[in-house]
Amino acid sequence: MPDTRTQILDLAEESVRARGYHAVSFRDIATALDVKSASIHYHFRHKQDLGLAIVDRYALRVADRLGSSEGLSWPEAVQRFGQVYQEAVQQQGLQCLCGLLAAESAGLPEEISKRVAEFFAGNLKWLEAAQRQTPAPLSRERAVRVQSEVQGAMLLAVSLKDPALLAMVIKRLHSEALQL
Repeated sequence: MPDTRTQILDLAEESVRARGYHAVSFRDIATALDVKSASIHYHFRHKQDLGLAIVDRYALRVADRLGSSEGLSWPEAVQRFGQVYQEAVQQQGLQCLCGLLAAESAGLPEEISKRVAEFFAGNLKWLEAAQRQTPAPLSRERAVRVQSEVQGAMLLAVSLKDPALLAMVIKRLHSEALQL
């Protein structure tokens, strides 16, 4: 069984991905775990500390799933990138944590907004690195396009409860990458 800190992070992440940052409280988490709120505060002094921890953990998990783009062709990179997000929708039926937080960024604590931006910057850097033979302006544009389309399709797939929408977009992006 996971330790209390891990249980708090798991529940907080799931709750934020399902309802948003502002809809989650320490009291809700404590109730769900059948512990006192003081137990949550022991591990995370403030809600912002909890928010930072779940963003950092999520970003690390996505980066681990992506692995290095070294040695991948552009079509392979697009396929892997899409697969990471597609698995999340198929297995959990939840929106990307950072995608959801980006939509709330104007009302988030500044440090959390900054970490969310760093997550997306890291994704773009990974996608750009996979295009070693492409001039920088084109690689940036392609990276932004893939990131945007995958995030947008994920949003629709979760909202409409239709994972096939995300799969369709990933398949098209992969086919286009094969033609370059």
